[in-house]
Amino acid sequence: MRAAVLATYGAPLGVVSLPRPVPGPGQLLVRLQACGVCHSDVHIWRGEGIPTQIPSPFVMGHEGVGVVEAVGDGVAGWALGDQVGVPWIHDTCRHCDECLEGDESFCQHHRAHGLNVPGAFADYVLASAGFAVRLPSNIDPLTTAPLMCAGITAYGALKKAELKEGETCIVFGCGGLGLYAIQIASRLGIKVLAVDRDPVKLKIAQRYGAMEAEIADDTLPARLAARTNKPHACINFAPTTATWAAMIAAIRPRGRIIAAAMVFEPVPLIQEWLTATGVIITGTSVGTRAQMRELVAMHAERPFEIAVETISLEQVSDALLALENGTSKGRFVIEF
Repeated sequence: MRAAVLATYGAPLGVVSLPRPVPGPGQLLVRLQACGVCHSDVHIWRGEGIPTQIPSPFVMGHEGVGVVEAVGDGVAGWALGDQVGVPWIHDTCRHCDECLEGDESFCQHHRAHGLNVPGAFADYVLASAGFAVRLPSNIDPLTTAPLMCAGITAYGALKKAELKEGETCIVFGCGGLGLYAIQIASRLGIKVLAVDRDPVKLKIAQRYGAMEAEIADDTLPARLAARTNKPHACINFAPTTATWAAMIAAIRPRGRIIAAAMVFEPVPLIQEWLTATGVIITGTSVGTRAQMRELVAMHAERPFEIAVETISLEQVSDALLALENGTSKGRFVIEF
């Protein structure tokens, strides 16, 4: 099989020929039809947060969609030809408090495709039958692949914010994750104010269901602080600390600030402000299998809109650079 392999952090991925993997007990062999290229792949590619367990070979990719090609021993409920998603989470420990209490995405021992085990930038990938995503046979692989990380991260962030119908949130960053969050929130009856530096993205956000839009500039914190209708939640999908001051200025007392983007730099926080406001600050990590089933059902009923730029496996390094430089015009998806 062909596979895009990471040999040196930051260097172009090498498309090489590897033996087709054989499913072991509890595993599925998936023949890929599509795989999204995620901003998390950029962090992995650059070596930001190197895992203790590195896959061998280091095949990246965690937004795969394909069909079951072979079934390992002990697998029930899956058959050859079934449509399947290969998400970020390959498996978890299944016995820590997080796993037992339904918060498996926070399992500190979970393994991820393309980070801890070989991923889906390849013709074939092994998936754990217990964590593979069952998909309807009539879905479009190209538009469904980004749900395996971007979509479920957006959905998980909204669930983490505990927003109810009629409440208001601000979505910071209207890239792929933010635009998914706006569409999902709109379907759930949640009012969204979209924030981004790019006026074009804000127009798309409003087309996707945002009720208001604000440009992200130096005066944004003051403008948000002056608003009388304070949001119940602020969700950050922008991989930058630049949104922090605006979120602090915007949030209502007892509101929730949700970190969804991977931001590695620190931000200032005055603890007295927390005691005065009761604001909850927390993070979100992809989503659970139960949340994934809910998301897939929403997508099957009415597919989420997203701009997809189809690429070949050989173009994946160019896609990573474009994501890093902020020049992508949508979601890059490899078509196999």
